[in-house]
Amino acid sequence: MPNPDPSSQHRFHKFELFWLVYLVFFFIEPMLRHSARYWMQCLGIAAIFLVLYLGFLYSTETRSKVPLIAGMWLLGIATLPFNGGAAAFLIYSAALLPFALPSAAWTFAGLAFIAGTFAIEAWQIHFNIFNTGLDVFFILVVGGSNIFFAQKQRADCKLRMAHEEIEALAALAERERIARDLHDVLGHTLSVIVLKAELANRLLQQSNLAEPSAQRAAIEIADVERTARTALSEVREAIGGYRSRGLAAEIETARRALDAAGVNLIADIAPSQTSQLSPAEETVLALALREAVTNIVRHAKAKTCRLRFVTENRRRRLLVEDDGEHPLTREGNGLRGMRERVEALGGTVSLSRNQGTHLLIELPLAEGAAS
Repeated sequence: MPNPDPSSQHRFHKFELFWLVYLVFFFIEPMLRHSARYWMQCLGIAAIFLVLYLGFLYSTETRSKVPLIAGMWLLGIATLPFNGGAAAFLIYSAALLPFALPSAAWTFAGLAFIAGTFAIEAWQIHFNIFNTGLDVFFILVVGGSNIFFAQKQRADCKLRMAHEEIEALAALAERERIARDLHDVLGHTLSVIVLKAELANRLLQQSNLAEPSAQRAAIEIADVERTARTALSEVREAIGGYRSRGLAAEIETARRALDAAGVNLIADIAPSQTSQLSPAEETVLALALREAVTNIVRHAKAKTCRLRFVTENRRRRLLVEDDGEHPLTREGNGLRGMRERVEALGGTVSLSRNQGTHLLIELPLAEGAAS
């Protein structure tokens, strides 16, 4: 009987369709009666069950799985008086119950309820006692054995999530190490170059030398200073990119930066949603938001920026919109890096410039994550 893994919704659907082969027991009586009307009735009932079964497989929330199982149980109870094969629906509901209830105690209680209600109705409609005992046996055995598989799969899901968390933390630690190295080595060297260039420029200005070579040297030294300052600024930006503090902190940083540029930020983000992000997701979204806000401040000449973050249809969606004008039509290094980071997590980046700029970042919901 079915034992779907709640932590791997995208992988088990086709395989779990195999268990529909047990519906053949529901069609034994129609094959014996040779009645077209009875066949149509049973096909309609089977179609209802199929909707409930597929709904369970594709469902991602426990609160929607339990009603679907209740629907299977009710369908079996309602159909049993005129088709003994409807006991298969009760066995299906018992087999799926452990994957909807995390508590083994509640699962045992649910199995006892399914078996008890079936036995009472079978006694009332004078169902064959041997078939009744056999069906009760399958309800309890199949449902009870699936408790073990359900608990094991939940443990596997938690273990995978823990591994992902460790990998994300290790990557974050490596990014911090690189940022420290950039700051300590390259940042220090560039700072020294800037100071030396400034000193050389002042000395040349104080020397009162009018020779063309001295003037040329002053121009070159000034160029060295500008180049070093630009490189130092880029290194600091890179260090800031490596050191992501999280999406919530990045939103506040964005608000301050936009306020300083005269841009009004309208943010529609619930703290409960950002708290559900994995470290990898939060880092990618925070860096993407930083790049988007930087582009707005530098190029957009916008008055308003709207920020929206939602989780729906198994997707994380971050939307950044502004009402400004972006003269840049070519994808720069910042946007390219953003796209690469998002795509590394299986996500997409969509950018449109129509009455402002609309940047949409979508990430697939991580396995086992709350939606």
